[in-house]
Amino acid sequence: MFIVDLHYIVPLEQLDEHMADHVAFLKKFYKKDIFVASGRKVPRTGGIILALVNTEDELKGILMEDPFYKHRLADYKITQFLTSQYHPDLEKLLG
Repeated sequence: MFIVDLHYIVPLEQLDEHMADHVAFLKKFYKKDIFVASGRKVPRTGGIILALVNTEDELKGILMEDPFYKHRLADYKITQFLTSQYHPDLEKLLG
């Protein structure tokens, strides 16, 4: 599993112009069972995406489709971690 940590690098007004397209991007990969969770940081300086992929390169290819990436609205930090414990309801996705 990977944690994608987005840090916004433009004013929120500029970011919000692309929010609908960003949400559509997220929904696309939720439907493919790749994204597990996502949301804004508090305070609103960026966001977090939890992703299930095999490699960081695969994830980078997916993130290149994000309008926030395409329009250079955010920086991305990727962290891989191995799930050793998780809620039983996630077993289907993680199995």
